[in-house]
Amino acid sequence: MTTNPSNMDGKVALITGGNRGIGLETARQLGKLGATVVIGSRDLEKGKVAADTLRTLGIQAESIKLDMNLAEDHQAAYNFFEQRYGKLDMLINNAGIQIEIEDLAPINETSTVSPAVMRETFDANFFSMVELTQLLLPLIRKAPAGRIVNVSSALGSNTLHANPSAQIYDVKLLAYDASKAAMNTFTTHLAHELKDTPIKVNSAYPGWVKTPMGGKYADMDLEDGGKTSVMLATLPSDGPTGKFYHMDTELPW
Repeated sequence: MTTNPSNMDGKVALITGGNRGIGLETARQLGKLGATVVIGSRDLEKGKVAADTLRTLGIQAESIKLDMNLAEDHQAAYNFFEQRYGKLDMLINNAGIQIEIEDLAPINETSTVSPAVMRETFDANFFSMVELTQLLLPLIRKAPAGRIVNVSSALGSNTLHANPSAQIYDVKLLAYDASKAAMNTFTTHLAHELKDTPIKVNSAYPGWVKTPMGGKYADMDLEDGGKTSVMLATLPSDGPTGKFYHMDTELPW
């Protein structure tokens, strides 16, 4: 599935965890299409540096402090978009963590992963993402055609985990994988609730991208890693909702 996004002038996007890696590349690509991009970053100074970098490319970019685990940062983000723009056209839920291993590789420590790791991972990857999306949804409803993109992973697909021939079959990180599977459930459920509105909600698998999280074995360049989120953020009115994509390929839940 390829799209030819219409002019993004006047549209505003929030990219959580947007100060580096896939988030920053997503912001760059959306900005090049004409959207105003807002970098949400736990470290405000790093967010400012990222926004400055984008502005040198001719992109309209701003930054806000957004620690996904802080309710006050969520409310500050809502206040920012309400007061400055009165709406939010695109929400890219990109922020996330993987704290079980340093580099993705064949592993399965399901029987020993600690409750602390499970809770920290779910707080960052799922609960905070749901809370922020719910809070910002009234502003997304005010946009002519809101788009919500939840940045997931092939590791969140239970179908692939159960398939011995799947590339990810031997990479089983319980905390991370379960948090992304939960994110995918949120995608299908929110898309169903909003199916009679112009808003589209989809999950994106960027690919195994060469970033600090992707690790040294990753095989995709950063530019390609931003393409799926951008595609889903710029879907036309007849585009899909409640789906899981990597590039043009629909993935199984």
